[in-house]
Amino acid sequence: MPNEKMRVDKWLWNVRIFKSRSKATDACKKGRIRIGENTVKPSTLIKPGDKLDVRKDGYMLEFKINELIPRRVSATLAEPCYDNVTPEEELNKFKDWFIGKAPPERRERGAGRPTKRERREIDDFKDEIFLDEWFESDSE
Repeated sequence: MPNEKMRVDKWLWNVRIFKSRSKATDACKKGRIRIGENTVKPSTLIKPGDKLDVRKDGYMLEFKINELIPRRVSATLAEPCYDNVTPEEELNKFKDWFIGKAPPERRERGAGRPTKRERREIDDFKDEIFLDEWFESDSE
């Protein structure tokens, strides 16, 4: 087999779980990617059969690796490379918990759209909240 092992950040990007390789690398560095109970570095080598836990956009996604591919491919070609084993209740958690319970986010009248910098700050703030909830639920 030519592809027995591959870097986790490269694989996550190749199968289109992350939009860019740098985002996959950042997720690894921030501790949002796990194999079992261990957080992984971007250079961690993975192999078929490994199970990845990916914390992304407030969801705890779970993937079982079927195949390692050498380059980024279309979404239809990437689908057979992994099994999405995320529990259904995790995928529907915002329907049950979030939607309708909080008022929509508002900006001051006349403030306009958020700038790129403000958007990044908002996203980082939201990620911190979800990440804190994730670690609290793991300690129970």
